[in-house]
Amino acid sequence: MNQETVPQITAPAHYFTVLLAADRRGARRARQHTERQLAAWGVPFEAAAQIVAELASNAVLHGRVPGRDFRLRLKVYADPGTLRIEVTDARGDRIPQVHAPVSDEAESGRGLRIVAAYADRWGVEEAPAGGKTVWAEVAPDRVPR
Repeated sequence: MNQETVPQITAPAHYFTVLLAADRRGARRARQHTERQLAAWGVPFEAAAQIVAELASNAVLHGRVPGRDFRLRLKVYADPGTLRIEVTDARGDRIPQVHAPVSDEAESGRGLRIVAAYADRWGVEEAPAGGKTVWAEVAPDRVPR
């Protein structure tokens, strides 16, 4: 009998999602939720908290549409142990660019460089209703199983 190998889709071992107001308080609460949830799961959260702080801040500053919230989603995959962070906002027309030049005197524009420094990889995907999801992943060597 000839059997084909079917790729397995791995479900997350831990999953958390929350909608937050697209304001400064919502961005602050995103970081607090992340710290509490990852502590409950026994996952180190220093890098994740920094990533969430930057992505949530960007969602509030650059992805805000009046009357629309942003979503924080955390997923920990047991195999291979990757933590995936996703922040979805309502502005799919404003795609982040990590390689955009930033002057030394600029007061903003460094957020995605911070994300890139903490994350092993990150990217942007289209989201429903014209939004976007900016995601970042932290590899197994930084997230215990």
